[in-house]
Amino acid sequence: MKTILVTGGAGYIGSHTVRLLLKNNYTVIVLDNLSRGHKESLPPDVKFLQVDLLNRTAMLHAFKDLHIDAVIHFAAFAYVGESVENPLMYYENNVIGSYNLISVLHELGIKHIVFSSTCSIYGNPVSVPINEGQVSAPINPYANTKLFIEHILHDADTAHGIKSVCLRYFNAAGASANAEIGESHDPEPHLIPLVLFTALGKRPFIKVFGNDYPTPDGTCIRDYIHVDDLADAHQRAVEYLLSGNPSTIINLGTGDGNSVMEVIKTAEEVTGIEIPFQMVERRAGDPAVLVADNKKAREILGWNPVNGIREVLQTAWDWHQNPKY
Repeated sequence: MKTILVTGGAGYIGSHTVRLLLKNNYTVIVLDNLSRGHKESLPPDVKFLQVDLLNRTAMLHAFKDLHIDAVIHFAAFAYVGESVENPLMYYENNVIGSYNLISVLHELGIKHIVFSSTCSIYGNPVSVPINEGQVSAPINPYANTKLFIEHILHDADTAHGIKSVCLRYFNAAGASANAEIGESHDPEPHLIPLVLFTALGKRPFIKVFGNDYPTPDGTCIRDYIHVDDLADAHQRAVEYLLSGNPSTIINLGTGDGNSVMEVIKTAEEVTGIEIPFQMVERRAGDPAVLVADNKKAREILGWNPVNGIREVLQTAWDWHQNPKY
């Protein structure tokens, strides 16, 4: 039975991945400082370490008597706007924290890590759908931190044989099928929860940033991927590394896109509630279309996302009506 350490395991994607790993008979250890995670999203019997990645000594002490076969590294700050306003906090938390983790893995001889990266690394894409060969051109500090960590992992492989899979995923969304865990951020920056908050009457309307993009209805198109499909990809990436395969970078997305107005319309169908919206000016730096080329994920990981936008919205709606935390 393999033991997987999940950093940031009390967070949104992390908690879904923890539950999938446990379901598939992995031994799981969760590390989280709970600055933004929710311990109540975890099964009560999972081994939990409340440790901050910025405290290298505490991390080394916590790991030294554990047998860890692989690490899935989610722990990071992940708000684009916040990163623009406070870039130094992001470089400290994301880059220094990740450096500490990778250096401890090296010291302890742990050779496999799956890294939660982002499609934001591509910036404004040259072509769509976006494949892994496109140039990296981040346009915000958050994306810069993720790319910097990818560089560290590349060099750690070259020098120390630490194998990694960097998963660059698109727009994570949805909730668990049983409505036990879902997406909860404070503040909440993401479109789908904000649309559903509007349906619940927690917001007067949803803002639509621009309707003059070169898309069929003039609003931005994004690739929304269900969190359970993301969890499945992380487990497959662990299995890929434990089978002795080389480091790689892989996009995670459905390969299909939905516009802002399509999301709102589908949410109305799922909830049975008319969702008011207000057209406002474009946001600076918003590309018209971000959709993944997921061929590599399908070929290398054998991964096939099974949930579309309706499943994303239905599961999120089920959870947001009665959130557990």
